[in-house]
Amino acid sequence: MWIITRYLDSNISQYEFKTEQEAREALKNIEGCAILSEVIYFNDPCFTQEAA
Repeated sequence: MWIITRYLDSNISQYEFKTEQEAREALKNIEGCAILSEVIYFNDPCFTQEAA
């Protein structure tokens, strides 16, 4: 999951996206200061594989 956090006129807004590409397209049109973040959960499949 991808999140854009925007600060504009003393207000903070967050927008959630399923793909990085979708988030980056939206980021191009957002006014104010914006931060793009990837949210990774501890139970995502990439973390459930046991170390060899």
